[in-house]
Amino acid sequence: MRIKILFIFFLVAFSMSGQEPQTVLKFNEYLAFVKKFHPVARQAELTIDSGQAELMKSRGAFDPKIEVDYNKKLFKGTEYYEKLNSTFKIPVWYGIDFKAKYDQNEGEYLNPMDNVPEDGLYSAGVTVSVGQGLWMNDRMATLKKAKIFREQSKVDRDLQVNQILYEASMAYFKWLQAYRDQQTFSQFLSNAEIRFESIRTSALSGELAAIDTVEAKITVQDRQLRLEQSKISLIHASLELSSFLWLDNVPVELQPEVVPDIQIDGIVDTTLEIAGKPLDSFPMENHPKLRSLDFKVQSLVVDKRLKTNKLLPKIDLEYNFLTETPEYINSFQDDAYKAGLSFSLPLFLRKERGDLKLAKIKLQYARLDYDNAEIKIRNKIVGLYQELDSYETQQLLMGDMVDNYERMLSAEERKFMLGESSLFLVNSRESKLIDATLKRNEIQNKFYSAKAKLFNSIGQAPQNL
Repeated sequence: MRIKILFIFFLVAFSMSGQEPQTVLKFNEYLAFVKKFHPVARQAELTIDSGQAELMKSRGAFDPKIEVDYNKKLFKGTEYYEKLNSTFKIPVWYGIDFKAKYDQNEGEYLNPMDNVPEDGLYSAGVTVSVGQGLWMNDRMATLKKAKIFREQSKVDRDLQVNQILYEASMAYFKWLQAYRDQQTFSQFLSNAEIRFESIRTSALSGELAAIDTVEAKITVQDRQLRLEQSKISLIHASLELSSFLWLDNVPVELQPEVVPDIQIDGIVDTTLEIAGKPLDSFPMENHPKLRSLDFKVQSLVVDKRLKTNKLLPKIDLEYNFLTETPEYINSFQDDAYKAGLSFSLPLFLRKERGDLKLAKIKLQYARLDYDNAEIKIRNKIVGLYQELDSYETQQLLMGDMVDNYERMLSAEERKFMLGESSLFLVNSRESKLIDATLKRNEIQNKFYSAKAKLFNSIGQAPQNL
């Protein structure tokens, strides 16, 4: 009778029980949802829009401009003056402004230098900065930096997407480990309950001592307690995962029937796009973080050039052709013109030299920051490859240990069937197996987490999600 009951127990204890999950949330589908709908991922797209807006704003410095200045003074019936000055300016790249102007002035007390023909005076000319502002000026520097910022915004977008996908991946792996732990405790609770029922039946028939049922009951209670604790961990992991699930600006709550995909060994590498890539396949100069820092350096180089240009004197030349009949091109003759020269130079240039020194310091700091980041990223990637190799070895070792603990438990149970062992030893063997299984789950989680860290260190945003 006892042998028959325990034989049934062995068949059930080592069989996989349970129903197929209703819904499996696959890792690649999950990350695709995060990339498309998560607010941080959508904010990352706005970074590019911000770069485009900055570029548009900087190009506004080269927009043509119309200026109209009208003044009139009338006092005690006397028209002192009435002046109308209108100008059309076209700024171009190298510190040059083209402009056309029309002046219409009259009045009894008009300044003689403002006298113009009755139908007004037309002029067309150019203003050139031949000193400060010729090869580099504020509007040129602003446009150059805006173009750099636009390119920088693209790699910054990739970094933001990479970071949120990394955090989402870590949450998925934590959820997966909690689910595996819960399944482990559920399975061993079932084993303990079956063992308790078989021992209780044997005790009632007098084949076993009644005290064995107490020990078997304690084991069941211990498995129930640990199962409840694992359920709490699974709930917390599920809630953490839910914070990454959004759909059309609405957070999505993970339903209890949704479970993780437990077969993700090959999916992780392909989803994160790190499959089959050797250590030397990641050129450091293409790393988004380093590219972002390089764009910062380029922007500071432009700023340094602008500050250097500020050391030059301000020399502006202006020449305008004058005519009363602009409809005739040949009326613009060199015997009617208005010309000017302006010169300005601070004697000590202390402000300009101070600005240049600060610009050089900022540039040097940015370059040192780039060099430091390059070394840190390279060392981190190398370390993660070594870590992955170690975790692969640890997984093999833990897999063998779990198999050996299972054989030890099976042998101890056969001895217990034959009356050559005790329930205490069976429970002890099973506890070792549980600990080894949980340790295997932990190492698997660390292995997947190391892959996510490698993905985060590389900094690339997956293109196929």
